[in-house]
Amino acid sequence: MGLINTVNDWISSRYEKKVREMEGLGLCPDCNGRGFHTFNTYDLYFANPIDCTGCNGSGNYSEWFEGNQ
Repeated sequence: MGLINTVNDWISSRYEKKVREMEGLGLCPDCNGRGFHTFNTYDLYFANPIDCTGCNGSGNYSEWFEGNQ
């Protein structure tokens, strides 16, 4: 269980670091400020991008923060 906890702590610390960096830039951490997500071209070649559910398609950190409280 020690290895699993170490990996989980590492993953959560990386995510927290990304959120802090995106907060400084004012961008949504889920979509990196783009406002949409795309699919891998090998899986769904002609798939349209979908709006980011974290920031409602705006790409702003403030919108993401309000939705994740």
